[in-house]
Amino acid sequence: MKNRRDFLKGTSVLGGLSLVAGCCDTDMALANNETESAKGFKENLLDCLGGPWPETADLKAKVSKSETKVGYRLEHLDYEVEEGDRVKAIMLIPDGVSVSNPAPAVAVWHQHNGQYNLGKSEPAGLAGDPQHHTGVALAKLGYVVLCPDALCFESRQDPKKKLKGGKYERFEFLEYVIDGKCLAWKNILDMKRAVDYMASRPEVDADRMGCYGHSMGSTHTWLIAPWEERLNVMVGNCCLPNYAAIERTQLLHCYSNFIPGLNQYGDLEDIVSLIAPRRVHVNLGEVDIGTPIPEAKASIVKIASVYKAAGAQEKFTHFIEKGADHVLTDKMWGLAKEAFAEL
Repeated sequence: MKNRRDFLKGTSVLGGLSLVAGCCDTDMALANNETESAKGFKENLLDCLGGPWPETADLKAKVSKSETKVGYRLEHLDYEVEEGDRVKAIMLIPDGVSVSNPAPAVAVWHQHNGQYNLGKSEPAGLAGDPQHHTGVALAKLGYVVLCPDALCFESRQDPKKKLKGGKYERFEFLEYVIDGKCLAWKNILDMKRAVDYMASRPEVDADRMGCYGHSMGSTHTWLIAPWEERLNVMVGNCCLPNYAAIERTQLLHCYSNFIPGLNQYGDLEDIVSLIAPRRVHVNLGEVDIGTPIPEAKASIVKIASVYKAAGAQEKFTHFIEKGADHVLTDKMWGLAKEAFAEL
C-alpha cells in the first residue's frame, strides 16, 4: 500500500486540473472530469461516513420558553432528530421579522474548546466568550439564527451521568465506529434536522439560508454543506486541517474530523470542494496550530481550482490573518458578514 502522503499527492480526487486557456472543448472536458470525479468521491465519502441517513420524519418540535432581548427574542426549543433523541436549541428572531415579513436564516454550529458544558448557549449570547456570541451579532443584523447543541455538549452530555467531558465524546465516537458509522455521520444527521427545522419556520425565507461555525463548528460547516443544498452561504472560521497536516503534526483534533477509510479517496479539501458552486468563505489564523498553514494553503489552492472549473471562482474566498491564532478577529467577522450579505 502506498504511503498515505504519497497517495494524497499522487491521486487526490478533485485537485490538479488546470484549464487550458482559449480551448473551449478542453475546458468542457476538464469540467466534466471534475464533475465525474466529484460524484465518485461523494459516493465514497458517504460509504466512509456510514451510509445514507434516515428519511426526514416529524420533528415534533416544541418551544418551551421565549425571552425578549434588545432587538430580538430568544426561543428555547427542542426537536426530534431520531426516535428517542431530541436536540435542544435556541432560535434568535429579530424584531420586525414575522410570518408576513420573513428573513434569511443562519444556523450557527458552536465550537468545541474542551468546554462540554457549553454548546448552543455561547453563540446565543447566554454564556462563554463574547467574541463567539455570533448568533446575537447575526440576529442584530436581521437574520433568524438557530443555535443547536451538538452531541456530547451542554444538554447532550452523558444522560447516565457516568462519563464526563471527553470520555463521553470518545465513547460516542467509538460506539458509532463499531456500528459502521462515525461521529461525523451523526453530526451531519443532527444538522440536517436543524436545517429542516429552520426551513419549517414561517419567519424564515427558506430560499435564503446559510451556516457558520468557529473551530469544531467550522468542521461541521464543511461536513453538512455537501449534503444540504438548501444552505447557500457557508462560512468557516479557524478550522481547515486535512489528514496530511494532522499526520505530519500529530494533531489530536475533534472526533468529527476523523472519517474512517476516507484517506484512501481524498481529504478535507475534497469535501469542501463538493460545495461548489455555492458560496464559501474560509478564515484562518496564520499561527493557529489547529490548522497547519502549509497544508491549508495547498487545500485552498485545490478548492479554488474546483470553483474555477465550475465557473464560480468568485464564490470561494479565503483570508489568512497574519499573526492570528485560533480566534475570531474583527477582520474575520467583517468578511463573514460580507459573505452572509449575499443571502
